[in-house]
Amino acid sequence: MTDMRPSGLPFMKMHGLGNDFVVIDGRDGHAVDADLARAMGDRHRGVGFDQLALIGDGTDADVELTFWNADGSTAGACGNATRCIAAHELAARGRDTMTLRTERGRLDARATPDGVSVNMGAPLLDWREVPLARDVDTLHLPIDGVPVATGMGNPHCTFFVDDAEAVDLAAFGSAHEHHPLFPERTNVQLAHLVGPDHLRMRVWERGVGVTLASGSSSCAVAVAAARRGLTGRAVRIDLDGGTLMVDWRADGVWMTGPTAHVFDGVWHG
Repeated sequence: MTDMRPSGLPFMKMHGLGNDFVVIDGRDGHAVDADLARAMGDRHRGVGFDQLALIGDGTDADVELTFWNADGSTAGACGNATRCIAAHELAARGRDTMTLRTERGRLDARATPDGVSVNMGAPLLDWREVPLARDVDTLHLPIDGVPVATGMGNPHCTFFVDDAEAVDLAAFGSAHEHHPLFPERTNVQLAHLVGPDHLRMRVWERGVGVTLASGSSSCAVAVAAARRGLTGRAVRIDLDGGTLMVDWRADGVWMTGPTAHVFDGVWHG
C-alpha cells in the first residue's frame, strides 16, 4: 500500500521525447498499487503521466523496474521510462553501463553521446508470445489495413499507411486497442516511410491513449518495418515528441535517444 508517513511519497517526474513518467524509488520502502497509479496519473487532480515506474533492488541486475499505466493497469515494458531511469542511475553511480530487470528480462543500458541506449531484448514474433488470441500470420494480420503484430514485453499492432499524420489517431487507436485478436489489448502505431531507413510514427498506448512518444512502440515499428522489407534494421523514427534511433541487432533491439529529469516532488494524495 501507499506510504502514508507525514513526509509523503517522494517521486521524480521524467520524460523521454514527451513520453512522461512518475518514478518512485521502492528501495526506500515505498510501494505502489493500482489505486495510487490512477490517482497520481490523473492529469487534472494528480501529477499526470503516461506510465509510473517503481524502482526496486535487483538480484541479478542493478535495479528491478515495475510499470503501471495511467488507468492503473500494469505494463510489462516501457522503453523510454527504462532509458530515463538508466540515465538517472548511471549518473548517480558514476558509471557508463548498467543492467535493469523488467518483465522483459535483464536489459543492458549504456550512456552514449546521443543519449542513453537500452537493449529492449529480442522481439517476440510468434502469435502465442505477442500474445494473440489465435494462430495467425503476425506479419499480415487479418485486420483491415493488414497490420503487423510484435511483442516487446507488451503487445503491438503496427499499421503502415500513406500519411500517419492524416489519420485521426484518437479514434483509430481506441477502436483497435480492444480488438478481439489481442486478449491483453494492444498498443497501436501508425507509421509511414519518410526515406531510406527513416520512419514517421504516431502511437496510441493501451491504458493511456495518445502519447507523444513510446519506446517499446518504436522498437515494434522498427522490427515490423524490417520484416516487411521497408527498411533495414537500423532506423530513425520521428515521433510527435522527437526522434529515437532503433537498431535491431543479433542480441536484441537497441533504442537510443534523449532523456529529461523534469522535477522532484512529494505526493500527499
